[in-house]
Amino acid sequence: KLGGRLRLAVCGGAPLSAEVAKTFIGLGLNLIQGYGLTETSPIVSGNPEDDNDPASVGVPMPGIEVKIGPDDELLTRSPSVMLGYWNNPEATQAMIDGEGWLHTGDKARIENGHIYITGRLKEIIVLSNGEKIPPADMEMAISLDPMVEQALVVGEGKPYLSAIVVLDSEALREEAEAQGFDLKDPEVLNSKPMCRWMLERITPLLKDFPGYAKLRAVTLLNQPWNIDDGTMTPTMKLKRKIILEKHKDHIEKMYEGH
Repeated sequence: KLGGRLRLAVCGGAPLSAEVAKTFIGLGLNLIQGYGLTETSPIVSGNPEDDNDPASVGVPMPGIEVKIGPDDELLTRSPSVMLGYWNNPEATQAMIDGEGWLHTGDKARIENGHIYITGRLKEIIVLSNGEKIPPADMEMAISLDPMVEQALVVGEGKPYLSAIVVLDSEALREEAEAQGFDLKDPEVLNSKPMCRWMLERITPLLKDFPGYAKLRAVTLLNQPWNIDDGTMTPTMKLKRKIILEKHKDHIEKMYEGH
């Protein structure tokens, strides 16, 4: 039996997989997802206990307005929105418009009063054919594979999507041995057979995404990104630009000939 005296738990700071939330709910722990920013002091929304949709970040708190702006950006307005950034009027004006709406930088949709975050405006990948993909949802889906510890989808300006995938070391040892891969050979990790095998594992996890949002290549790593090497923030979010620069050679190889 899990717990017994814990009524609920609240999750925030980064997107939570609906599957993870459902697992905890199935164990008897009501895991509620919320949303907010430092600039909103900080809560914007949360799931009610009696209307908990694990795929959403809930409904706006009392006194808080939300709406969808241009490019599907989530906007919010309330007395809890900051007055501004200290001694930085330019940054304040870029964040809060003349009507008092704070631009969150997050893409979202609102259905039946619930807010669903679909990605970050600055992180949207635009393929060479103009198709736009928010990578965060794909990365979350890829990470549902127990072999995957971290994932970063790439493809800006490219003809198709690829991913850099960090494998869980323990799961890698078990699965690689079962598949006949010799991890003592440093060339095995990114060999064509192993990359093909990993791509075949990941592909079913992306079945609900549009046809253009499919992976055609992967690079495999066995060293996770972390705060100390500068690839993650203190809140454990990936620093996308730094990771892309760090692995630019790997990325180029995934697009050779295209």
